Amino acid sequence: MISMRHVVFMNVAEELSFSKASQILFISQPAISKHIQLLEEQYQTKLFERKGLHIELTAAGKLLYERLQAVKEIENKTEFDISVLHDAIQAKGNLKLGASTTVALYILPKVLSTFHQQYQQIDISVLNRNSESVKDALLAKQINLGIIEENSKVNQIQYTPFITDKVVAVCSSKSKLLKKKNYSIQDLPLLPIALREVGSGTLAVLKRALTKHKINFAQLNVKVRLGGTEALKNFLLESDSLGFLPKISIAKELKAGELKEVTIEGLALQRQFFFIERKGETSDLNKGFIKMAKSIYNL
Repeated sequence: MISMRHVVFMNVAEELSFSKASQILFISQPAISKHIQLLEEQYQTKLFERKGLHIELTAAGKLLYERLQAVKEIENKTEFDISVLHDAIQAKGNLKLGASTTVALYILPKVLSTFHQQYQQIDISVLNRNSESVKDALLAKQINLGIIEENSKVNQIQYTPFITDKVVAVCSSKSKLLKKKNYSIQDLPLLPIALREVGSGTLAVLKRALTKHKINFAQLNVKVRLGGTEALKNFLLESDSLGFLPKISIAKELKAGELKEVTIEGLALQRQFFFIERKGETSDLNKGFIKMAKSIYNL
C-alpha cells in the first residue's frame, strides 16, 4: 500500500501547490509540508524547488512521481483482481476514464449506468476533453482507459475499435441555407460555417474529407469556433450558419425539427471511436468495461 506521505506527495506533484493539495486531502497545509519534509529526509534529497511564487518537481521528484504512478496502478489492479476472486458483484477498484465530448455526453452514460449496476463498489471518474487531450491524459497516466475519435495513431497507445458514427452538416430550421435543396462541396467556402475547436475529432474528420476533395480548409468562411458539441449545437440553433455535428448528438433536435440536415453532395463524413490504453498496461477492469460497452451496443 502507498503510504500517506506518498499520497500527499502525489497530490502536491499533480497540483504543484501545497494549498490545493491541502484542500483536496482535507488536511492542514502545515501537515502537508511536514509530510513532504519527512519524505525528503527519507530520500535525502529535495523533491520540490521554488520558482518565484510557484513550485516545480526536481529530477528526484519527477522520478518518484513516475514510480508512484506505476505502484498506484498495480495497487488498483491488485485490489480489483482479489476482490473479484472473492465476490465479483462486490469487486473494488478505481476506473479512471477519459472520453471525447461526444462519447461523454451521448454514448458513455448508458454504459456507465449498466456497469455501475453490476460493479457498485468500483469508483469511476471521467475526464471529459477533446480527443487530443484524452490521449495526452492517457500518456501522462492521469487516466487508464480512454474513448476517442481517432485521427492519428500514437505508438505508445493500443487501439481497440468501438462504435461508428456519422457526422452530418446541419443548420437551424429557420436558416436561409435551407432555401437551396442541395449544395456541392465546392459551395462550402461560400457558406457561413461554425466549427469545433482545434483538437476535436469532429473537426479532424471534416479536414480529412475536404483534403480528399482538394479543398483548402483555410478557405472556409468560418464565423466562429466553439469548444464542445453542446456549445456548437446551441449556436447553430440561434444562428444562420452551417455546422458539422455527430448525428448521435443531435438526434432529439432532428426529431423535433429544430435542426435540419443539409445535403452536401459527395461529402460523406464517418468516424470510428476507439478505446485507448497504454501498450502493455491493460487490466481485467479495463477489459471488463470494454466488453460490457461493446455488448450494450451489440458489437
